Amino acid sequence: MSFLIDFHKWKSPLLLLAGIGISNIGAWVYLISLNLMIFAETGSALAMAILYTLAPVAAICTNGWAGSFIDRTNTRRLMIGLDLFRAMIIALIPLVSSIPIIYLLVFIVNMGSAVFQPAAMVYMTKLIPKEQRQRFNALRGFIDSAGILIGPAIAGVLFLVTTTEMTLFINAVALGLSAIFLLFLPNVDTMDDEDRVKNVTWKVILDDAKAVATFSRSHMYISYVYVLFCTVTIFMTAIDSLEAAFAKDVLMMTDTSYGLFLVMFGIGIVFGSTLNAAFTKYLSLRILIGVGTPLVGISYMLLFSASSFIIAVIGGLFIGFFLTFANTGFLTFYQNHVPASLMGRFDSLFGIFEAVMIILLTLIVGITAEMFSIRAVGLITSVLFLLFGLIVLFSVIGRGRQI
Repeated sequence: MSFLIDFHKWKSPLLLLAGIGISNIGAWVYLISLNLMIFAETGSALAMAILYTLAPVAAICTNGWAGSFIDRTNTRRLMIGLDLFRAMIIALIPLVSSIPIIYLLVFIVNMGSAVFQPAAMVYMTKLIPKEQRQRFNALRGFIDSAGILIGPAIAGVLFLVTTTEMTLFINAVALGLSAIFLLFLPNVDTMDDEDRVKNVTWKVILDDAKAVATFSRSHMYISYVYVLFCTVTIFMTAIDSLEAAFAKDVLMMTDTSYGLFLVMFGIGIVFGSTLNAAFTKYLSLRILIGVGTPLVGISYMLLFSASSFIIAVIGGLFIGFFLTFANTGFLTFYQNHVPASLMGRFDSLFGIFEAVMIILLTLIVGITAEMFSIRAVGLITSVLFLLFGLIVLFSVIGRGRQI
């Protein structure tokens, strides 16, 4: 039956998923702890906003050269090194009291994450056979949702028995465990990576950018779908920046009810990921991408039109559920059509566009919401997302084997 897994064939993928799961749970503990630490020190919403801009700014500073490095190095060793490096930097954060220095350390961690993500995508693509990728991506969505559910719960328990600073040390340990899991995974790179890394110069980086441009021009549809994928991320980040304010200031949710709202969002991801993994053979990428994306837009409209907690929870549940379809479809399409030898450079360079647009749209949405109404801006942005989702639907429908 389609929902059963051959554990002999899936030994390495499941080990990789376990490492991702531990790292993801730790990331939620890190995020919540860091938010509480910064807010406790400053009591400033602006300080929190600065914290949230550090990740896309780090991506802009990193992505121009990271892809050239990733495609010329051993991705498994790079991922292990980045896990250990980030663990070390995170362990330093509780030892300093200066907010600017904390920002600097967080920025360095985000730079490491900006390199880790495309490196992990390259490694996954090389490790996972094409016929297993759709199910793997669905299971990865399930693991991510487990992090959303378990991470905040673990953080809450830790805050009861220890300090915020100690939870950051625990996150550093989690990244160390993730590195240990990676040690037991196979090496998928066979070239003499160290010699190739030595040849990474600014001229090589420029040539790599030209190679990505050449590939994009000769594979216009692949690049077009990837830009659609980036745009989904941009829209969702901007809309999500309003979510907490809408829940707390408009719907007047308590901390407990808002936590329940987030749990229901995670449950939506669990259900969606489970269906994706169980019915891989029956869900084409066209359905996942073309149907999943506009339904996410409709779900956001339901959320921001809600006048009660129950309707908001249903909206959050649907967002998580349909998001897994769109994400699984886009990621599998990307892995199937962009060569693994070019993937690091392709992902990193397009990531610059994504990071810049995230910053711009998030600021526009935030400023507009301050000037007018959170609900109105959320609804308008959700409608725009739905219109974009319809563009995605018509872009993939009838494409057959190209998808």
